[in-house]
Amino acid sequence: MFTLKNATLEVELLDPIADSARFGPRYCTGGYIFQVTDAAQGPLMSGPTFPDAFDWFNGQGIPDAFNLAPLKAAEGDTAMILGIGLCDLKKNVIVEPCQWQVEQGENQIKFTTQHTFEDWSVELVRVVKLINRTIRSETEVRNTGKRFLPISWFPHPFYPHPTTDELLKLNIPVSFGKSTGYVQAESGFIARKDWPWSGGHYQALDHGATNSLVVIQRHPTLGQVTATCSYVPTFFPIWGNTITFSWEPFFERTVAPGQGASWTIDYDF
Repeated sequence: MFTLKNATLEVELLDPIADSARFGPRYCTGGYIFQVTDAAQGPLMSGPTFPDAFDWFNGQGIPDAFNLAPLKAAEGDTAMILGIGLCDLKKNVIVEPCQWQVEQGENQIKFTTQHTFEDWSVELVRVVKLINRTIRSETEVRNTGKRFLPISWFPHPFYPHPTTDELLKLNIPVSFGKSTGYVQAESGFIARKDWPWSGGHYQALDHGATNSLVVIQRHPTLGQVTATCSYVPTFFPIWGNTITFSWEPFFERTVAPGQGASWTIDYDF
Protein backbone atom coordinates (compact mmCIF):
# COMPACT_ATOMS: atom_id res chain seq x y z
CA MET A 1 0.00 0.00 0.00
CA PHE A 2 0.90 3.65 -0.31
CA THR A 3 0.67 5.92 2.73
CA LEU A 4 0.16 9.62 3.37
CA LYS A 5 0.74 10.65 6.97
CA ASN A 6 0.95 13.68 9.22
CA ALA A 7 0.74 14.25 12.98
CA THR A 8 -2.96 13.38 13.26
CA LEU A 9 -4.03 11.31 10.23
CA GLU A 10 -2.73 8.38 8.20
CA VAL A 11 -4.23 7.59 4.78
CA GLU A 12 -3.67 4.14 3.22
CA LEU A 13 -4.14 3.76 -0.55
CA LEU A 14 -4.10 0.51 -2.48
CA ASP A 15 -1.15 -0.13 -4.77
CA PRO A 16 -2.48 -1.00 -8.28
CA ILE A 17 0.23 -3.67 -8.63
CA ALA A 18 1.03 -4.99 -5.16
CA ASP A 19 -2.65 -5.02 -4.12
CA SER A 20 -4.04 -6.34 -7.42
CA ALA A 21 -5.77 -9.24 -5.63
CA ARG A 22 -8.09 -6.71 -3.97
CA PHE A 23 -9.42 -5.35 -7.28
CA GLY A 24 -12.29 -6.29 -9.57
CA PRO A 25 -14.27 -4.53 -12.31
CA ARG A 26 -16.08 -2.16 -9.93
CA TYR A 27 -13.80 0.35 -8.21
CA CYS A 28 -11.08 2.54 -9.73
CA THR A 29 -7.68 1.01 -8.98
CA GLY A 30 -5.72 4.28 -8.86
CA GLY A 31 -6.41 6.53 -5.87
CA TYR A 32 -8.39 3.91 -3.93
CA ILE A 33 -8.41 5.09 -0.28
CA PHE A 34 -8.48 1.89 1.76
CA GLN A 35 -8.45 3.30 5.29
CA VAL A 36 -8.13 6.58 7.20
CA THR A 37 -6.67 6.30 10.71
CA ASP A 38 -6.68 8.93 13.44
CA ALA A 39 -3.43 8.92 15.41
CA ALA A 40 -5.32 8.99 18.70
CA GLN A 41 -8.68 7.41 17.86
CA GLY A 42 -7.84 4.61 15.41
CA PRO A 43 -9.54 3.62 12.10
CA LEU A 44 -12.26 6.00 10.92
CA MET A 45 -13.72 4.23 7.87
CA SER A 46 -15.64 1.00 7.50
CA GLY A 47 -17.07 -1.23 4.75
CA PRO A 48 -20.01 -3.59 4.11
CA THR A 49 -18.08 -6.55 5.57
CA PHE A 50 -15.47 -4.69 7.68
CA PRO A 51 -13.55 -5.81 9.72
CA ASP A 52 -14.44 -9.50 9.36
CA ALA A 53 -13.84 -9.88 5.61
CA PHE A 54 -13.02 -8.09 2.36
CA ASP A 55 -14.01 -8.66 -1.24
CA TRP A 56 -13.51 -6.53 -4.35
CA PHE A 57 -17.22 -5.84 -4.92
CA ASN A 58 -18.06 -4.56 -1.43
CA GLY A 59 -14.75 -2.80 -0.84
CA GLN A 60 -14.01 -0.58 2.15
CA GLY A 61 -12.70 2.87 2.99
CA ILE A 62 -13.33 5.48 0.27
CA PRO A 63 -13.37 3.79 -3.14
CA ASP A 64 -14.86 5.37 -6.27
CA ALA A 65 -16.14 3.98 -9.55
CA PHE A 66 -16.51 4.59 -13.30
CA ASN A 67 -17.97 1.13 -13.88
CA LEU A 68 -21.53 2.19 -14.76
CA ALA A 69 -20.38 3.74 -18.07
CA PRO A 70 -18.21 1.01 -19.65
CA LEU A 71 -16.85 1.68 -23.16
CA LYS A 72 -18.23 -1.37 -24.94
CA ALA A 73 -16.85 -3.16 -27.98
CA ALA A 74 -19.02 -3.28 -31.10
CA GLU A 75 -19.42 -7.04 -30.56
CA GLY A 76 -18.93 -9.38 -27.63
CA ASP A 77 -18.71 -8.79 -23.90
CA THR A 78 -15.44 -6.85 -23.80
CA ALA A 79 -15.40 -3.29 -22.47
CA MET A 80 -12.96 -0.71 -21.22
CA ILE A 81 -13.77 0.63 -17.76
CA LEU A 82 -11.99 3.85 -16.85
CA GLY A 83 -9.56 3.45 -14.00
CA ILE A 84 -9.64 -0.35 -14.24
CA GLY A 85 -8.80 -1.53 -17.76
CA LEU A 86 -10.14 -4.10 -20.22
CA CYS A 87 -12.92 -6.18 -18.65
CA ASP A 88 -15.21 -9.08 -19.56
CA LEU A 89 -18.66 -7.83 -18.57
CA LYS A 90 -20.29 -11.25 -18.81
CA LYS A 91 -17.71 -13.00 -16.62
CA ASN A 92 -17.33 -9.87 -14.46
CA VAL A 93 -13.53 -10.04 -14.43
CA ILE A 94 -10.58 -7.83 -15.34
CA VAL A 95 -8.93 -9.13 -18.53
CA GLU A 96 -6.12 -6.59 -18.82
CA PRO A 97 -5.58 -4.03 -16.02
CA CYS A 98 -4.60 -0.48 -16.91
CA GLN A 99 -1.05 0.59 -16.18
CA TRP A 100 -0.61 3.43 -13.70
CA GLN A 101 2.30 5.80 -13.39
CA VAL A 102 2.57 6.62 -9.68
CA GLU A 103 4.32 9.69 -8.30
CA GLN A 104 4.49 10.03 -4.53
CA GLY A 105 5.26 13.33 -2.88
CA GLU A 106 5.37 14.35 0.77
CA ASN A 107 1.68 15.28 0.95
CA GLN A 108 0.16 13.75 -2.18
CA ILE A 109 0.13 10.73 -4.49
CA LYS A 110 -0.58 11.12 -8.22
CA PHE A 111 -1.83 8.25 -10.40
CA THR A 112 -1.83 8.65 -14.20
CA THR A 113 -3.01 6.16 -16.82
CA GLN A 114 -3.85 6.12 -20.54
CA HIS A 115 -6.70 4.07 -21.98
CA THR A 116 -6.90 3.15 -25.69
CA PHE A 117 -9.75 0.97 -26.93
CA GLU A 118 -11.26 0.95 -30.45
CA ASP A 119 -11.86 4.65 -31.28
CA TRP A 120 -11.59 5.78 -27.65
CA SER A 121 -8.48 7.24 -26.13
CA VAL A 122 -8.58 8.64 -22.61
CA GLU A 123 -6.07 10.09 -20.18
CA LEU A 124 -7.05 9.73 -16.52
CA VAL A 125 -5.31 11.45 -13.60
CA ARG A 126 -6.12 10.80 -9.94
CA VAL A 127 -4.49 12.78 -7.14
CA VAL A 128 -5.01 12.19 -3.41
CA LYS A 129 -3.71 14.90 -1.05
CA LEU A 130 -3.48 15.10 2.73
CA ILE A 131 -3.82 18.70 3.95
CA ASN A 132 -3.95 18.83 7.77
CA ARG A 133 -7.19 16.90 8.48
CA THR A 134 -8.51 17.18 4.93
CA ILE A 135 -8.18 14.42 2.33
CA ARG A 136 -8.66 15.86 -1.14
CA SER A 137 -9.50 13.49 -3.98
CA GLU A 138 -8.95 15.03 -7.44
CA THR A 139 -9.96 13.49 -10.76
CA GLU A 140 -9.21 14.70 -14.28
CA VAL A 141 -10.29 13.03 -17.53
CA ARG A 142 -9.07 14.06 -20.99
CA ASN A 143 -10.74 12.71 -24.14
CA THR A 144 -7.86 12.27 -26.62
CA GLY A 145 -9.78 9.96 -28.95
CA LYS A 146 -12.25 10.30 -31.84
CA ARG A 147 -15.52 9.51 -30.06
CA PHE A 148 -17.61 11.30 -27.47
CA LEU A 149 -16.77 9.97 -24.02
CA PRO A 150 -19.55 9.18 -21.51
CA ILE A 151 -18.54 9.56 -17.86
CA SER A 152 -20.56 8.23 -14.95
CA TRP A 153 -18.54 8.37 -11.73
CA PHE A 154 -19.42 8.18 -8.06
CA PRO A 155 -17.57 8.08 -4.73
CA HIS A 156 -18.59 5.41 -2.24
CA PRO A 157 -17.26 6.40 1.23
CA PHE A 158 -18.10 3.81 3.88
CA TYR A 159 -18.66 5.23 7.37
CA PRO A 160 -19.22 3.23 10.56
CA HIS A 161 -22.68 3.75 11.97
CA PRO A 162 -23.00 6.59 14.48
CA THR A 163 -24.41 6.07 17.96
CA THR A 164 -27.41 8.25 17.04
CA ASP A 165 -29.99 7.41 14.36
CA GLU A 166 -29.08 10.66 12.58
CA LEU A 167 -26.85 9.88 9.60
CA LEU A 168 -26.29 12.82 7.27
CA LYS A 169 -27.39 16.37 6.58
CA LEU A 170 -27.06 18.11 3.20
CA ASN A 171 -26.79 21.69 2.02
CA ILE A 172 -29.29 20.96 -0.76
CA PRO A 173 -32.99 20.21 -0.33
CA VAL A 174 -33.79 16.53 -0.87
CA SER A 175 -36.85 14.35 -0.60
CA PHE A 176 -37.74 10.70 -1.00
CA GLY A 177 -40.84 8.55 -0.87
CA LYS A 178 -41.71 5.75 1.50
CA SER A 179 -38.50 4.10 2.65
CA THR A 180 -37.78 0.88 4.51
CA GLY A 181 -34.63 2.26 6.11
CA TYR A 182 -34.66 6.06 6.25
CA VAL A 183 -36.70 9.00 7.49
CA GLN A 184 -36.20 12.78 7.38
CA ALA A 185 -35.81 13.95 10.98
CA GLU A 186 -36.98 17.31 12.32
CA SER A 187 -33.33 18.27 12.81
CA GLY A 188 -32.81 18.22 9.02
CA PHE A 189 -30.78 15.03 9.13
CA ILE A 190 -31.68 11.91 7.20
CA ALA A 191 -31.94 9.29 9.93
CA ARG A 192 -32.09 5.52 10.27
CA LYS A 193 -35.54 4.00 10.52
CA ASP A 194 -36.46 0.79 12.38
CA TRP A 195 -32.94 0.24 13.67
CA PRO A 196 -31.34 -2.26 14.10
CA TRP A 197 -31.61 -3.38 10.48
CA SER A 198 -31.58 -6.97 9.30
CA GLY A 199 -30.09 -6.25 5.85
CA GLY A 200 -29.14 -3.50 3.42
CA HIS A 201 -31.20 -0.39 2.66
CA TYR A 202 -30.88 1.62 -0.57
CA GLN A 203 -32.65 4.91 -1.26
CA ALA A 204 -32.42 7.30 -4.21
CA LEU A 205 -32.82 10.95 -3.18
CA ASP A 206 -34.81 13.44 -5.23
CA HIS A 207 -33.29 16.90 -5.52
CA GLY A 208 -33.19 19.96 -7.74
CA ALA A 209 -29.84 21.32 -6.59
CA THR A 210 -28.03 24.02 -8.55
CA ASN A 211 -25.04 24.38 -6.22
CA SER A 212 -22.19 22.09 -5.24
CA LEU A 213 -22.84 19.48 -2.58
CA VAL A 214 -21.76 19.57 1.08
CA VAL A 215 -22.41 16.53 3.29
CA ILE A 216 -22.40 16.59 7.10
CA GLN A 217 -21.94 13.01 8.33
CA ARG A 218 -22.42 11.75 11.89
CA HIS A 219 -19.46 9.65 13.06
CA PRO A 220 -19.21 7.39 16.14
CA THR A 221 -15.62 8.37 16.94
CA LEU A 222 -15.30 12.00 15.85
CA GLY A 223 -18.93 12.99 16.34
CA GLN A 224 -19.25 14.66 12.95
CA VAL A 225 -17.26 14.85 9.72
CA THR A 226 -17.93 16.67 6.45
CA ALA A 227 -17.34 16.28 2.74
CA THR A 228 -17.46 18.96 0.03
CA CYS A 229 -17.95 18.13 -3.64
CA SER A 230 -16.95 20.56 -6.39
CA TYR A 231 -19.96 19.51 -8.48
CA VAL A 232 -23.74 19.31 -8.47
CA PRO A 233 -24.74 15.64 -8.26
CA THR A 234 -27.00 14.17 -10.89
CA PHE A 235 -28.22 10.85 -9.51
CA PHE A 236 -27.80 10.68 -5.70
CA PRO A 237 -28.52 7.48 -3.75
CA ILE A 238 -27.65 6.51 -0.17
CA TRP A 239 -27.07 2.98 1.10
CA GLY A 240 -26.33 1.18 4.33
CA ASN A 241 -26.33 -2.19 6.02
CA THR A 242 -25.88 -3.29 9.62
CA ILE A 243 -22.16 -2.41 9.56
CA THR A 244 -21.74 0.68 7.42
CA PHE A 245 -23.45 3.66 5.78
CA SER A 246 -22.57 5.39 2.52
CA TRP A 247 -23.68 8.06 0.06
CA GLU A 248 -23.05 8.17 -3.71
CA PRO A 249 -23.37 11.59 -5.44
CA PHE A 250 -22.87 10.91 -9.17
CA PHE A 251 -20.79 13.08 -11.50
CA GLU A 252 -22.03 12.54 -15.06
CA ARG A 253 -20.81 14.20 -18.26
CA THR A 254 -20.33 13.55 -21.96
CA VAL A 255 -16.92 14.83 -23.02
CA ALA A 256 -16.24 15.74 -26.65
CA PRO A 257 -12.99 14.79 -28.42
CA GLY A 258 -10.19 17.14 -27.39
CA GLN A 259 -12.04 18.21 -24.24
CA GLY A 260 -11.77 17.29 -20.58
CA ALA A 261 -13.52 17.29 -17.22
CA SER A 262 -12.24 17.58 -13.66
CA TRP A 263 -13.75 17.50 -10.18
CA THR A 264 -12.78 17.16 -6.52
CA ILE A 265 -14.05 16.00 -3.14
CA ASP A 266 -12.67 17.19 0.19
CA TYR A 267 -13.17 14.79 3.11
CA ASP A 268 -12.71 16.75 6.34
CA PHE A 269 -11.97 14.76 9.49
